[in-house]
Amino acid sequence: MKHLVEFQDLSVQFRTEEGVARAVSHVSFGIAEGETVGVVGESGCGKSVTALSLMGLLARPAGRVAGGRILYRGQDLLTLKPEVLRALRGNEIAMIFQEPMSSLNPVLTIGEQIVEPLIEHRKLSPKAAWAEAIALLDRVGIARPDRIVEGYPHQLSGGMLQRAMIAIALSCGPRLLIADEPTTALDVTIQAQILDLLGRLKRDQGTALMLITHDLGMVAELADRVVVMYAGRVVETGPVRDILRQPKHPYTRGLLASRPVPGRRLKRLVSIPGQVPSPARLPDHCAFAERCFAAAEVCRTGIPALEPAAAPHRAACFLAQSGAI
Repeated sequence: MKHLVEFQDLSVQFRTEEGVARAVSHVSFGIAEGETVGVVGESGCGKSVTALSLMGLLARPAGRVAGGRILYRGQDLLTLKPEVLRALRGNEIAMIFQEPMSSLNPVLTIGEQIVEPLIEHRKLSPKAAWAEAIALLDRVGIARPDRIVEGYPHQLSGGMLQRAMIAIALSCGPRLLIADEPTTALDVTIQAQILDLLGRLKRDQGTALMLITHDLGMVAELADRVVVMYAGRVVETGPVRDILRQPKHPYTRGLLASRPVPGRRLKRLVSIPGQVPSPARLPDHCAFAERCFAAAEVCRTGIPALEPAAAPHRAACFLAQSGAI
């Protein structure tokens, strides 16, 4: 499959008071044209850092790409000049950030923030850009867009802010859209509306979507493939149906077991015991071994690699690869 974007052996590090934090280690996966790939895992597993590396938005000087490549249509984004990357960012590649209130400029109206990329990338006149901003807000389901376009972020509800963020991201018709926890802090009804909106945009525009989330229900609804990350590494990847029905890695099994299921009565919620190790103190063996229900001696002899690339469903687990679990 020809990929629109491909992460090849990506590693990202941050300098911290504890030492060098390995936020992402040797991550490899691709996203094809029009495909939705769900990237899942607990907080701190490297999902957002992977996306920010693609966008060229790592916090510097503390953060840096320590190795690997990020190819977009065959170009290595990590080698592009800043002005070339800026021309792609917001135009061909767009991102919906996790916290719209902190991502939007509080002193600019919603319309001014949508108009900016329309003038910069699509070269529209201010008048045409303003009309397009109203049309975009209408398209993402905001009522009375001609009034909302003149409002400030603090005047909008959480759901409206998220829709405005999506309108900004879609303003230039990107080929790749990164959605980082797009329903965080929204109530269930608004979550469903945002998911429906993303699904419609994917169908109507054929936009490739990198969906970063810890919500496996969202992945089941929208994704074609899944990438499961733990402690900065990809531990399992494959078609969404295979991952959800027959997970190979104990971590993926733990994630699936811990999600609430409607109609299933539990005395208490199931959880994965223990804590994610600090990225500044990662072990030299499988990082999940101390939390794993099936860990054996072999799990502390080294770091398991993903199975051969020819397999559509792969796991980085010694026991899964040997058939022991």
